[in-house]
Order: sequence, then structure tokens, then C-alpha cells
Amino acid sequence: MAPKNNNNRLPIKSLFLSFSIFCILPITLFFIFYSSYKQSTSSPSLSLTHKLSPNPNKSSIKVYVADLPRSLNYGLLDTYWSFKSDSRIGSDIDNKLRSDLSKTKNPKYLPYPENPIIKQYSAEYWILGDLMTPVDLRVNSFAERVFDSGEADVIFVPFFATLSAEIQLAFEKGLFRKKVVGNGDYTRQKEMLDIIKSSDAWKRSGGRDHVFVLTDPVAMWHFKAEIAPAILLVVDFGGWYKVDSKASNDNSSEMIHHTQVSLLKDVIVPYTHLLPRLHLSENQDRKTLVYFKGAKHRHRGGLVREKLWDLMVNAPDVVMEEGFPNATGREQSIKGMRSSEFCLHPAGDTPTSCRLFDAILSLCIPVIVSDDIELPFEGMVDYSDFSVFVSVNNALQPNWLVQHLRSISKSQRDTFRSNMAHIQPMFEYDSGQLGGIGPIPPDGAVNHIWKKVYQKLPMIREAIIREKRKPQGVFVPLRCHCT
Repeated sequence: MAPKNNNNRLPIKSLFLSFSIFCILPITLFFIFYSSYKQSTSSPSLSLTHKLSPNPNKSSIKVYVADLPRSLNYGLLDTYWSFKSDSRIGSDIDNKLRSDLSKTKNPKYLPYPENPIIKQYSAEYWILGDLMTPVDLRVNSFAERVFDSGEADVIFVPFFATLSAEIQLAFEKGLFRKKVVGNGDYTRQKEMLDIIKSSDAWKRSGGRDHVFVLTDPVAMWHFKAEIAPAILLVVDFGGWYKVDSKASNDNSSEMIHHTQVSLLKDVIVPYTHLLPRLHLSENQDRKTLVYFKGAKHRHRGGLVREKLWDLMVNAPDVVMEEGFPNATGREQSIKGMRSSEFCLHPAGDTPTSCRLFDAILSLCIPVIVSDDIELPFEGMVDYSDFSVFVSVNNALQPNWLVQHLRSISKSQRDTFRSNMAHIQPMFEYDSGQLGGIGPIPPDGAVNHIWKKVYQKLPMIREAIIREKRKPQGVFVPLRCHCT
């Protein structure tokens, strides 16, 4: 008998096997992907990392403007311009402006003072002006204004601390350091701080994500310790001194540093330059080797200035002039800086001064003799590309500095000057808009300030989270000694 033919059964078995795989495979894949999904969404480390790390593709910083009464910012301009006159040096130009403004009924925007003593600290005016500009005109701004503090990266405190201090110094200087009702600056500082510290935003962060503009070394004189956790915009750290309480007498010049400031959280910002910008195409031959104009006698670290003066005043091709911040002094400075190869920048009462930025805008190569100097936007700009840095020790050796500067070739000087021309816009605050309300230069000082603040966000957020887990009653001392 011939064997049975089983070929007809094979297709049935193959079909059954294929059907089984077809049914089971999708179910298996479903459970695999579902399990992976649950693990990824429930992972606390991934979630926390996402919240802590700024988006590298983000092109702005979200800024909430704290709600303060007008009397603490633009209202101070009303107060300043309402005075009949100011007798301080440099006030001639403002006294003329007062006369002109008195003829204008209810001007929409008031200018910031032109008195160089005050104008050099005008960052507060330009930063707030940008934030107050209507959103459709803020096309160049790195800071994105938000109207919910919970959405903000930082909280900007719109207090004109410099103007508040300078008004007090101009008209009731004797009360400036006293915590009395008659001290208008002290009263305004306290009012501002009471409002800010009672806000939900401050309570959430302890003030660590709040931004204060303190360009004048005497700004917020009475409450610096209270705002120490915040992000402080300062021209340098030289104004953060206090008299050593252990000194034998009140006249001691011995100083100790505050611990409230640090490059880890704070931002060094430029002074507002006082001289007009010289473009590279306008540059002409420079006949003088070194130029300096300013006060000879200074205090603290500025004692080096007097010693340098005595060493260099009689050197050939060196001009050392006593000067004052008035109209005559301004014209002399323009002429002197534009006709000199190098502009001397020794420390004064503080490690830096407006003179450095006037030199940059005048294309006069800065010679920086200030061992403790901190500079704006470092990391974004390399000052050694257009400046000469000299230690105090070397500068005070007889004839050393002049010989060193003579040894720098014309080719190197031209390179310095060309590099300087490229970075001049970084130090420009003025947007050309009255009140500072309007589009700002995309490559100007205001945007660079916000970019530096943005760089500090991860550390600020970390500090806020660390503070939250601290047990009640535990005190951790300030440790901002690092740079």
C-alpha cells in the first residue's frame, strides 16, 4: 500500500504558527514600551534635571517687574527736576535743563540727570526703560517681560537706588548716613524693602532671584545686608566696604570687605560713559603717549594714583591733569583722550571708574593699574585684546611704566584700537529714546547685562532649592568670599 500523503497538513500547521506569532508579538511589544514609558515618566532625577537646566536653545530671559509705586522710580525724576538748582560741581547742565523743562507742561518722559556725578550710574534708567517698552517695540530685547511672577526666571526691582541716594546727598547730605525720618533716601529704601519682602515672589526664593541695580557705591546704603541674597548689578565690588567695628577710632581707614557680593551671583555692569563715541574711521594721529585727567588725591586703593602722578607728571609725552566733571573738563577730556595713544586708569576710591569706558569710546588704549579690578562682561569679551594690564608693584617702579608703553609697537597699538572699535557697542546704554522707552541696540549694554544674569540662573535655582530643605531654625553664614 502506498504511504499516505501528509503534504496537505503542512500548510495548516504553518498558518496556525504564523497566526499565533502575529497575535502575541503586538501584545509583547505593547508591554515592553509601556514599561519603559512608566519608568521614564516616574524617574525623579530626569524630571528634576529638566526643571533645573535652562533650555540651551532659549533666546531670552523671562523677567517680571515687581510692583512698586511710581514715587520709587520715575517719580524720583519728578522730584529731581522740581528743585530750583543744584550747587554741586557738574550741575550746570542740569540747571539749564531745569529751566527748559519748566516751560514744558506735563512732559510724558523725563530725562535722567546729565550731571556726570549721577549720569555715570544711569543703568537703572535704561534697564527699566527697556522693560517698560511696549512688546511690539521690544524686538531687539534679550529680556522677555512676563506679567506673572510664577513664570519668571528673575524678578526685577524697579527702584532708582542711585537717584534716590544722589537726591539726598545733593540737598540734605548731613542726614544721609542716619536712619531718621528726615532722610528721604532711608525712608524710600525701607518702603521699597517692606513691599518687596512681603511679596509671594520674595517668600518663595528668599530674594535669590530678585535683581537690584546698585551702580552707585552708596546706593541702598542702609539695607545692603538685607538684599545680600539677591542678584546685584554693580560697577565693581569696591563700594562694598564697612568700617572695622574693632578699630580704635572712627577715623580709621582700615576696611573689611562685606561678604554679600560675589561673581557667582552678581553681575559687573559698565558705567555709563560720559564722552561721545569715536568711530575707527574718525581716528587721527595721536601725538601724546599717555593721558590722565582726574583727581590726584584718592582714598583706600586709590592711593596708588597719587604715587603714579608724582612719578609720571614730568615725563615727556605724558599729560597728567587735575580735572573736574564740568563742561570745561569734558571738552578737555575729549581732546586729551582722542589725541593720546594710552589712557591711564589707576584705581580711585573704587577699583574702577567711568574713565575706563570713556577711554574705550575714545579709542584710547586703557592702561589698567588696579590689582583688584573686576570688569563687565568678562567671558563675552577679552580685555587683554585691547588693554594693557600692569601690576601696582611694576607701575610704581621709576620710569618702568613709560618705558613699557613705549615698547609696544605701532602695529600692536593699531590692533588694540581695531579690537576696541568692535566692542564699543557693548558699553552703550543710551537707546536714543526719550525715557529709554523704545527699541534698544541688540548688541548694547542692556542686552549683555541680561545675558550675564541668564548665565547665573542654574546656580541661583540650585541655591533656592538648597534653602528650601534647610530645617527651621538652622542658620548658615554667608560664604560669598570666592570669585
